[in-house]
Amino acid sequence: MSTENALLTILVDRINNDTLVLPTLPEVAVKVRQAADNPEVNLMDMADVISHDPALSARMIKVANSAFMGRSVKVTNLHQAVTRIGLRQIKNIATAMAMEQLFVSHNELIKGYMDKAWQKTLKVACHSITLMDFFLRRNKHTSLNRDTITLAALVYNIGVLPILTEAEKHPEVFANPSFLAHAIQKLGGKVGGAIMRAWGFTDEFVEVAESWANPNYRPEHICYVDFIRIGAILEGILQVSDKSAALQTYMDKGVIESLDMFSDDEYNDMLNEVKAIFTE
Repeated sequence: MSTENALLTILVDRINNDTLVLPTLPEVAVKVRQAADNPEVNLMDMADVISHDPALSARMIKVANSAFMGRSVKVTNLHQAVTRIGLRQIKNIATAMAMEQLFVSHNELIKGYMDKAWQKTLKVACHSITLMDFFLRRNKHTSLNRDTITLAALVYNIGVLPILTEAEKHPEVFANPSFLAHAIQKLGGKVGGAIMRAWGFTDEFVEVAESWANPNYRPEHICYVDFIRIGAILEGILQVSDKSAALQTYMDKGVIESLDMFSDDEYNDMLNEVKAIFTE
């Protein structure tokens, strides 16, 4: 058996036996989520929790001041930012911001793969969030919302992490990038769903992680998976034979209004605003 096939067999067995080591949610995200779920917590308490992480504090102020929040008056401190964003949104936004901490490795080769995976994730996320903003303008009564897509778009490819971590024990497989791509394509969704369940996330996050790259998963209803897939198609991460035809499907479904929107200044201005949230 080749090293590649052996590794694939190991991964499949560990997934099926629930013995694959899954990443843990960053500590700051755990604390924010616990605080947000506490019925006794108030905005001042939440600001105190976030203030212990300077990077997250700065990012929250950046989010609060972004066009994404739709406000023109700038906030200047964390308490104002938390008040503007609100507890429900903070829970998912803080978790999303912490995701970057997971895409790290002390192994230079693995670090390169993880850096690429994170950059791809960010590109898809920025499109997904921008698409949701435009969708919400036309659909005021939908249950879909910005804070959920923000987190969903940053965890959709989380299944890549345990695969790369396991492969790190077999450095010879990195001489074959096509094998890693195959392993991720074959197993990433199942691993991603397992991580979402292990973290106690709701079904909509499990659905995104498990199904975004599954061509056989075609829900009739508009869901978060649609926004992730459009972003992945636009960035060439989800391979399709005809990009225009694939996007037309989402226009017919009502997710996007027209194919011309992607070359429109308004869309690209919002896309750049969203990108700015995730850059230091």
